[in-house]
Amino acid sequence: MIADVLNAKELQKVAPVFGQISFDGHEQVVFCHDKDTGLKAIIGIHNTVLGPALGGTRMWKYANEWEALNDVLRLSRGMTFKNSISGLNLGGGKAVIIGDAKTEKTPELMRKFGEYVDSLSGRYITAEDVGMETKDMDIVREVTKHVSGISVEKGGSGNPSPITAYGVFMGLRAAAKYQFGTDNLEGKKVLVQGIGHVGEVLVKHLTESGAIVTITDINEDRLHQVGAKYGAKIFTGTDLYASDVDIYAPCALGATVNDETISKLKAKVIAGAANNQLANEITHGQILKEKGILYAPDFLINAGGVINVYSELANLTKEQVLEKTENIYNTALEIFDFADKNNITTHQAALSIAQKRIDDRKKELQNK
Repeated sequence: MIADVLNAKELQKVAPVFGQISFDGHEQVVFCHDKDTGLKAIIGIHNTVLGPALGGTRMWKYANEWEALNDVLRLSRGMTFKNSISGLNLGGGKAVIIGDAKTEKTPELMRKFGEYVDSLSGRYITAEDVGMETKDMDIVREVTKHVSGISVEKGGSGNPSPITAYGVFMGLRAAAKYQFGTDNLEGKKVLVQGIGHVGEVLVKHLTESGAIVTITDINEDRLHQVGAKYGAKIFTGTDLYASDVDIYAPCALGATVNDETISKLKAKVIAGAANNQLANEITHGQILKEKGILYAPDFLINAGGVINVYSELANLTKEQVLEKTENIYNTALEIFDFADKNNITTHQAALSIAQKRIDDRKKELQNK
């Protein structure tokens, strides 16, 4: 026991929670633990100025708990700006459950997690993310109303992945328009990294548009299945980041644009579904700008999913959801133009526009 206390004190000196590099003035961080179900989860609420914090729950086998904390801090911050720039009356939040979704997820664990969500009295609304499915949200719904993305059968909007992919496709087309002068993707070489629920639908849109699609994924069986289904090429090289492609679409986990990869990139456009694609937003965003690589801000173009789950809260029709998702195309063009005119990175441009909406709303609330 004494050793544990000493270790904790020493750890606090070198890695305080509020000193985490990804901590950005988060309003609340909740650590959830239940011995009986094995639940270990962290809920991050970054900002609630625009409304309750909405963001999905990710279940992942993290190397350690500090890695999980870093992830939830980065993801919840990203949701603040994603919801803001999409014009939604929502703040930013996210949750992570530490564990293998294939072997450790149980109905009991999901219900217990739902109880923790419910204890926040609506400050955080959850939905599905990596490692989660609509049926998991249906279970969470049994114990809390503060959940979205539930199945159609239960009165929800269903799996948000197709809408997410559609939004990414619209953002990718806008980036092609700005970079190449046309949003016609016929003959354009696109590398899609990660072919999960969102990545596969993106591959479908790309192949139907005439793009030459190459895919890569850690799941070999799925790789060959999706490749055969859509006629996509399977990446067989040694370094995918050095691939001779026009567009790189990261659709797996984040931080793939980093110190090791950025110098190798030959693509002229980066537009994908993954969150937090830039390992360092400032440094790597600037390097991409200097290299003439157009980066479509991830938190803008992957917002289709949150727009879809927001429809359950705002009673939007399917037509309204599609209209808002299609508008990602126009917003992306505006951001690219704003970045050029102000000589800043596209990431900085998107952040500044999203932050302004939050600041304006904060002033309104203070003046009431």
